[in-house]
Amino acid sequence: MIPRAPVLIALALIALVPAAPALAQAYQCRAPAAIDVPPPPRQDGPSTRVPITGYTLAISWSPEFCRGGKAARDPGNFQCNGQIGRFGFVLHGLWPEGGNGKYPQWCAVSPRPTLQDYQGNLCMTPVPWLLEHEWAKHGSCMAKTPEGYFKVSRILWQSLRLPDADRLSRQSGLTAGHLRREFAARNPGFPVAAVGLVVSGGGWLREILLCYGKDFKPKACSRRRFGPKNDLPLKIWRGL
Repeated sequence: MIPRAPVLIALALIALVPAAPALAQAYQCRAPAAIDVPPPPRQDGPSTRVPITGYTLAISWSPEFCRGGKAARDPGNFQCNGQIGRFGFVLHGLWPEGGNGKYPQWCAVSPRPTLQDYQGNLCMTPVPWLLEHEWAKHGSCMAKTPEGYFKVSRILWQSLRLPDADRLSRQSGLTAGHLRREFAARNPGFPVAAVGLVVSGGGWLREILLCYGKDFKPKACSRRRFGPKNDLPLKIWRGL
């Protein structure tokens, strides 16, 4: 099992960061009193236990993810079906990184999240099965319990000031660099090089990937995580 001391250090370090509102663009979100517990996650790759070299915080742009309507018909997909609110940016997950192209994953599938874990984090990651998947695939390699993993994820998430993607979507000549610089301007101390992007084949924004070192301080992303170059044209689907 991967040592979990870095997580304890992270909690201490992050606690020193001044509180800032997480502009998650979760409009009037309220977790439901009753949630259908998802089935146990299906392992989609080998168990890999390697030393942690850093972390990635993956943030999804909901309008692009929900585009087309298929996800909106899923009663368990609160991100898209409108039952608990409408969403802009949401947290996909916190991923430990490894060296030599390997990533810690699937270190354990238990304990499973509790009802309180789901309810306490649905306005951050509004898909119950995704919460459990992220814990089992990624979180189990860096924390002993789902509660511990979600706590670190939530502290990082709530420390951010996210860009106004709706405003940026109306900007003429928008590029990947514009979005990165907007994020860096809203989050002093976060360099542009630490802001990765994932876009679709058509150039539409799908995710922001924030890169951290072992100490949970921002660091330059790897080429794989950085994504499109700054001069690449970027489009943002509104659909809110």
